[in-house]
Amino acid sequence: MPWSNQSGGGGNGGPWGNPGGGNGGGGPWGGGPQRSGGNNNTPPDFDEILRKGQDHLKTMIPGGGGFGVMGVIIAVLVGLFLWGLTGIYRVEPSEVGVELVFGKVTGQTGPGLNYNWPYPIGSVETPEVLRVREITVGLQESISRSRVSTRDVPEESLMLTGDENIVDVDFKVQWRIQGSPTGVSEFLFNVQDPTRTVKAVAESAMREVVGNSKIDSVLTENRAPIQQAVMDLMQKTLDDYQAGVQIINVQMQKVDPPAQVIEAFRDVQAARADQERIQNEAQKYANKIVPEARGNAARVMEAASAYKDKVVADATGQAARFTSVREQYEKAPDVTRQRIYLETMEDVLAKNKKIIIDGSGESNGVVPYLPLDQLNKRSNGSN
Repeated sequence: MPWSNQSGGGGNGGPWGNPGGGNGGGGPWGGGPQRSGGNNNTPPDFDEILRKGQDHLKTMIPGGGGFGVMGVIIAVLVGLFLWGLTGIYRVEPSEVGVELVFGKVTGQTGPGLNYNWPYPIGSVETPEVLRVREITVGLQESISRSRVSTRDVPEESLMLTGDENIVDVDFKVQWRIQGSPTGVSEFLFNVQDPTRTVKAVAESAMREVVGNSKIDSVLTENRAPIQQAVMDLMQKTLDDYQAGVQIINVQMQKVDPPAQVIEAFRDVQAARADQERIQNEAQKYANKIVPEARGNAARVMEAASAYKDKVVADATGQAARFTSVREQYEKAPDVTRQRIYLETMEDVLAKNKKIIIDGSGESNGVVPYLPLDQLNKRSNGSN
């Protein structure tokens, strides 16, 4: 040290010596005031205090005062080593590590131990890309003492349909971070509050889809297409925002009319159910009667077609027979005329009742053994 304590006669009182030559050191500005007597009210010697501090520092530095610079270098190296160890970080199986150097993304790492520049040069973000997150729109859920309680939020759930009716819609949205490298970076840095953004987009998309639908389709049969339309619209909007969010599912929980008119809507739904039941019964009856009527119609058509074929065939046969008779008549008129007469009389007499009487006999031509009266009665009885 430049002002180390020197041993020897006189003993300097620091770097400025002791000009007074005695024990009363005066410092750089000469001797201080001298007090006679044996009292101890003299002021403190600052040079002595400084000298004692130097001696104490020497005992703390290894090797004495000559190796002070080396000790500082070792301490700096140890500090740098410990600072470098702070760059080690761990990524959980459900996470992805995003490394940043001076605020710029330099890469991504998978699960396990990894290393990046320590703070403040580098930093690491570890978002959970595999965790499925869920938000609820229209309901506020709270957990107290292991019990979940819900509260309706009308400002979120009341919506206007396309036919100007009010409907109360509560639904849940499941989403997660997109697994692509760009998706993770977008999720971290493009949107300040992803959860609130997803909820706002979900409410907006549901209002738009419900506004384009009628209340009947929203309340009853058209829920699945509505959910799919909301999910597609949400994904498109979030992709436009470059939010790095993937929509997994949209599930409508409760869809009811407002509480003030819910009883009237239930009566309307009951009437519509009765209408559908009656329509189904009528359709069932029609399904039974129409095939029977069609079968009867087909049977009548087949009978008419058969009668037509029979009549046409008979007429064709009669015409052919007449033509044949005419040809024969031209060849032998007398014979043909006699034959036609006999055949005609045969046909006429075969269809009528007749009694043959021979007028040449004794009983006026009546055969005595022929019971004509009984014969007529039998013929009448058989008819």
